[in-house]
Amino acid sequence: MELGRALLLTLMVGAVVCLPVVIALLFCADELVDRLVCGFGEWRERQRERRTIARLDRAVEADALTRDLDLSGFDRPDRRPLEQLAADLRRLGGQRIGAGGRSAVWHGAVLQAYDERLRRACAALGITEHLDELTGVDREIERVRVEGVLHRAGLILPAARAEHRQRHR
Repeated sequence: MELGRALLLTLMVGAVVCLPVVIALLFCADELVDRLVCGFGEWRERQRERRTIARLDRAVEADALTRDLDLSGFDRPDRRPLEQLAADLRRLGGQRIGAGGRSAVWHGAVLQAYDERLRRACAALGITEHLDELTGVDREIERVRVEGVLHRAGLILPAARAEHRQRHR
């Protein structure tokens, strides 16, 4: 009999001690459920993204594309970031387009600097160019071709004519 009373007293004390926790759970239940549902939704989204990336890797065979690339060249201290090359190309391209009243020497220097930045951008992106090998109209054609390839790679450059520039944007 004593044992039954002691057990009953222990259960009652436990219920009184746990009562605030039960009340807090009732008041905060919607917040807890919301956090649980949001956490589960984020987990599902991460899983979906991982599956999509895995499918894309298999479809594109990304490992085969990047297996033979030497990435150590990107860590050279003398290598300029692609963003700086793009800014230089835009600045020089604008000067090349708006060189109306400038001397032929100035225009030639701007073209030479522009071609050098084009070569560096092509080297950074692994694009083949032949600007050094050509002269005259052939070099102009190669310059336009390289600008188009760089544009397709995501590098937006000013074009030689305003209507051409509008088409690229």
